[in-house]
Amino acid sequence: MKAEQRALQFSCNGHSLVGILDVPERPLPRGVLVVSAGPQYRVGSHRQYTLMARLLAPRGIAVMRFDCRGTGDSEGDAPALPLPAIDADISGAIDEFFRQMPELNEVVIWALGDGASAAALYAHTDPRVRGLVLLNPWPGADASTQSALLPQLLARFGEIGFWKKTGTRHAHAVEANLPLPQRIIAALACLDGAALLIVASEDRIGRQFASLMAEHQATCRQITIAGANHTFASRAWRDEVAELSANWIASW
Repeated sequence: MKAEQRALQFSCNGHSLVGILDVPERPLPRGVLVVSAGPQYRVGSHRQYTLMARLLAPRGIAVMRFDCRGTGDSEGDAPALPLPAIDADISGAIDEFFRQMPELNEVVIWALGDGASAAALYAHTDPRVRGLVLLNPWPGADASTQSALLPQLLARFGEIGFWKKTGTRHAHAVEANLPLPQRIIAALACLDGAALLIVASEDRIGRQFASLMAEHQATCRQITIAGANHTFASRAWRDEVAELSANWIASW
């Protein structure tokens, strides 16, 4: 199937953001938004984003990539650290994605590192997001020490129905009072959709997040890429990630 590329320019809180959209000849109702939370060089390991788009678009899956405020070619100040606050950027990008692609019914967010963590925190607040592909999410610098400090409310984490009954507005309020690792876990529990976690076996950050998920018995599909580093910086690892992501996105 053929695909074309479109350059995009859209607004986020008064700033102009730039993106690229890969449009299939016959688009499916599920698209993919690639989220990069920080400044990334456009070649090398982060060429992964382009490769993903080129793999998915011929299969009928539209893919949008964009630069958050203050990064790449977009205007504005860079998001706050240590975890970029990019909810407005993601929301604005999805708005533009739907404007450009009226065929869309839903999106899957695909993201790496702190971008994956930011996407996990955002996804449950937007009913248009029905899936997440998270690569080596950043669980917070103090995840290991905070794990022992869970509020009593999190004792009910395993009761997924409880989290969903709280509703998005209430869940979001609860998360604000939790340490970052537990906010991410709680947000994933509230997601009305599916999630895929891809972990590099040689990445400490990814392994730490996988341990956090296991500790709280969080349920999502998990795949480990043997020998890979944080950014999957080899052609073989990138190809494996891309193929796994494509197959999973099309499987439900």
